[in-house]
Order: sequence, then structure tokens, then C-alpha cells
Amino acid sequence: MKTIAQQLNITKFPFEIDDKNGNRIYHEDVTNFWYKSEYDENNNELYFEDSGGYWIKREFNKNNNELYFEDSDGYWSKREFDKNNNEIYHEDSDGVIYDNRTKQKINKV
Repeated sequence: MKTIAQQLNITKFPFEIDDKNGNRIYHEDVTNFWYKSEYDENNNELYFEDSGGYWIKREFNKNNNELYFEDSDGYWSKREFDKNNNEIYHEDSDGVIYDNRTKQKINKV
């Protein structure tokens, strides 16, 4: 499969494409190594992939806090934040768990 630069017959490197917000969404060098990224409306990088097969996926909340991270090496993490943007929960694939969520009492009738 041809790279974007090969498809466009680009001969000057690095070949780069930025989105309207100035985020680099594609980069390719003279060795045909490339990477691409996708961003949300707040300029948070949601997805990254390179020609070596490495990738990253992320999810963010409305306050730009990273809620979820996953990569092609199998690492993942998830987080929760309170209304003041303080991290109150973290768990990852290495077995690390941090839990500072408020425990709610349930009234039994």
C-alpha cells in the first residue's frame, strides 16, 4: 500500500498535514515512516497510529480530562473525576487502583 506522499508524488520531506486548528494530523519522512492523529473539537488527541503498527486511543470528558487510554502494547487506564476536576479514581492494566470516590450510604427502609 502506498503512503500518502507516494500517492501524491511528493518528493520534499518531511511531508506534513495540519488541521484547521494547527494540529498535526499526518507526518511522513523520507524513509516512508508516517504517523497520523485525530483530534476532537478541544484539540485533544483521540487517536494516534504510525507505520510501525503502534496506536493509541483516548477518550476525554467535557473538561478535557482523559477518561480512558489504550495502546497497541496492551496497556490501558481509566479514570474518573469529580466536579472540581480532581481525579478520584484510577485503574490500569498494571493492576494499579486508586479509589477516592465518596461512598454513598444506602438507607434501608
